[in-house]
This record gives sequence, structure tokens and C-alpha cells, in this order.
Amino acid sequence: MLTIITIISLAFSIYSFMLIIYILMSWVPAAQQSSFGRLLAKLCEPYLGFFRKFIPPIGMIDFSPIIGILLLSFIERGVKIVLLNIYNMIA
Repeated sequence: MLTIITIISLAFSIYSFMLIIYILMSWVPAAQQSSFGRLLAKLCEPYLGFFRKFIPPIGMIDFSPIIGILLLSFIERGVKIVLLNIYNMIA
């Protein structure tokens, strides 16, 4: 069970890093047009697009990725707590 928690934690970490890389790539338009940039867009944009519906950019700054990464972190912690509680009930 602990390996499942580790794998889930790793998946959340990888997705968080993908979001950060995607955000940084937005500063370089040529990077977004690469095949790697398009792949990241397909994986990250649906998640970030949800937050962009509710949080409009202020000036030239888009705060939705910050909220998205914070929420992803809270979700990861919640999933870990639930799984650890299940593990403690079984053990």
C-alpha cells in the first residue's frame, strides 16, 4: 500500500513539474510551437483552462496557474491522508 502512495505522490509531482515547465514555456513562443510544447499543452491546458474560466488575468499576469498548482498540492495531500487512513485501518 505504501508503494501505491509513493507512486501517486510521484504522479502528482511529475504533473506539477509539467505545469511549471508549461508556464515557463509561455514566455518563449517558439518553445510552445515545438512538439514537446504541443504535448504539454494537450496535457496541461485542460486543467489550467478550468481555472482561467474563474480567474481572469490581471493586466498581463495570469494567476490561474498558481491557484492550479496550489489546488493540486492540496488534492495530493488529501489523497495521501485518505490512503494512509485506509492503510492504517487494514493493518
